[in-house]
Amino acid sequence: MPADVYFYIPTTFWPSRLPASSNENWSGFGLGIYTWTVQTYLRLQEAGFACRLIDQLPEAGIVLFHANATRGADIQPGPRRLLICLKAEAPLCAQAQLHVVQNPCEASRWLGCHFIPHWPQPGLRPRLPEQRFETVAFLGHRNSLADELMTPAWENQLQQMGLRWLPVVNTNRWDSYQTIDTRWHNYQHIDAVVAVRQFNLRRPGYRSKPATKLYNAWLAGVPAILGRELAYRAEGNVNLDYLEANSTAELLTHLEQLQQDRVFRARLIKRGQIRSIHYAPEVITQRWQQFLCDVVIPAYQAWCEGTQWQHQRSYGRARMLNYCDRITRRFNI
Repeated sequence: MPADVYFYIPTTFWPSRLPASSNENWSGFGLGIYTWTVQTYLRLQEAGFACRLIDQLPEAGIVLFHANATRGADIQPGPRRLLICLKAEAPLCAQAQLHVVQNPCEASRWLGCHFIPHWPQPGLRPRLPEQRFETVAFLGHRNSLADELMTPAWENQLQQMGLRWLPVVNTNRWDSYQTIDTRWHNYQHIDAVVAVRQFNLRRPGYRSKPATKLYNAWLAGVPAILGRELAYRAEGNVNLDYLEANSTAELLTHLEQLQQDRVFRARLIKRGQIRSIHYAPEVITQRWQQFLCDVVIPAYQAWCEGTQWQHQRSYGRARMLNYCDRITRRFNI
C-alpha cells in the first residue's frame, strides 16, 4: 500500500518565510516546532526521500507533527491517516499512534516511542585551531541556564581566572522566532561550553530534554561542561568526552583543569570528535529514513487494514497513556 509522508504545520504557525536549505542559519530553527518539522522535511528531501511540508491535514497518509502544533489545530487520526507526534518535551499525545522522542530514556516500543537524536545546530561553525583558552560560552534559552550563572558574581569569578563569559541567551516564547539571536551556530572563538540548568540535583534529571548541546560541542571541537542530565549520561561518557558539574565549585574546578592541562583538554576534544560522527546531519537523516521505512510505513499499512473497533481501542489507549504521562510528569523533573 503506497504511503505519502507529510510534515504538518498548522496555518496558524506557518512561518512567513521558509529557509532555502537545511543548513541555513535561519532564526526559525531556534523553535522546536520548526526544527523538528521544517528541518526534518528539508533533510529528507535533500536526501531524495519523498515527503511534503503542508499546512492542511490530508485525508490519508502518514502525518508527522510537533507537539505544539496541537495548540493551533484540531489534529485527529482517521481510518487512513496515521499520526506521529514529534514529542519534544511535551506529554504523550492523546491523538498519535506513534511518537518520536529526543531523549533515549523515553524510548519504548510498548508505548510507541522511538528515539531519534535532535538535529545539531544548522550551519555550525567549528572552533578555530591554535587559540588561547579564554572564552567560556553558553548558547541557549534563558530557561536552560542556572540562575547562578546569570549573576555578576559568576562573571567576576571567571575574570579572576583570566576567562571571559559569553552568554548568547534568548528569551523568546515557544512560538516567536523573529527576535532570536542566531549566533548559536558560531563556535569559532569559543573555547569551552557551559550548559547547566540546575545545580545540586540528587539524581540525573530532565527526562524529556535532548543532548543537543553535547552533540553541538562535539561537532564544533569544543569541550563541554554540562549538568547532571539523563540525556547527557545516555549519549556521552562523563570525564571521557564531556565533563559534568553539579555545583559552581565543581564547574570552576573543571574550567581550571581545562585551562591549565592542555593534554587533558585535547584528549577530551578528540574523544568528542570521535563520538560526533554518530550525530552528523547525514547520519541522523539515515536514521530518519530507516525509521520511516522499517517502522512507520508498516505501521501505516497495518493501521489502514485495521477494523473500526481496533481503531477505537487505539484511541482509548492513547488517551489513557496521555493521562498517565501527565500524572507521572508532576513528580519528575
